[in-house]
Amino acid sequence: MNLVTLRDVSVAYDGYEALQHVDLEIADDDFLGIIGPNGGGKTSLVRAILGSVPYSGTIRLAPELFRERERLIGYMPQISNFDRAFPISVAEVVLSGLQGRRGFRSRYSQKDKKQALDLIESMGIAEVAHHPVGEISGGQMQRALLARAIISEPRLLILDEPANFVDNRFEKELYHTLRELNERMAIVMVSHDIGTITSVVKEIVCVNRHVHRHRSNILTQEQLRNYDCPIQVISHGTIPHTVLEHHPGDCCHDHE
Repeated sequence: MNLVTLRDVSVAYDGYEALQHVDLEIADDDFLGIIGPNGGGKTSLVRAILGSVPYSGTIRLAPELFRERERLIGYMPQISNFDRAFPISVAEVVLSGLQGRRGFRSRYSQKDKKQALDLIESMGIAEVAHHPVGEISGGQMQRALLARAIISEPRLLILDEPANFVDNRFEKELYHTLRELNERMAIVMVSHDIGTITSVVKEIVCVNRHVHRHRSNILTQEQLRNYDCPIQVISHGTIPHTVLEHHPGDCCHDHE
């Protein structure tokens, strides 16, 4: 079953088309890795799905993505887009993921607060649950944002560079958690770390103004070139190494 369907979707800013004529479906069991260059339209694609930017074309959300007035889409933004100077605690950040259900002025119940603290503990940041977000590390902030994204038990989870500012141990835990979450929700994850996410996601979507979906998590240089998405391919042999080629100006990069 498709949760989201995009047909002929374009997004433009001040006359520049960030996305052109995109067709894409997101099924209820998908785990998609979104890759592409800076300025290639990855964020525009996510924002169009979230309904936070104007677009032309059609985006259909399935009825299963709604529960009364609540939209069952969890979103974890890039940490750089979150105002850490705002006077709010980690627990309050996580609880804010329930605003779609509770409303902005409603008080959170004891059950809500326990659910938030349980999630915070599962993320390994219980010791900073009541600390202001301006006093915690980048990795701890990422964990709090993930907890906020899933506290409402969404049917679709969208993650924008979730592994930024986290250590290797938590990155492994994060991807293990996402595999478990994918058993009950679709996941769309934007990432520049192709060498890692190809071992996690089910399929790759390359966004470079146009969108090309690879029905696999295995990518070859030839495939990417054919889809106008030349990217650095990382080979994990006895000695891990990166295969580089001369690329034209409009291309995708693994490390940006």
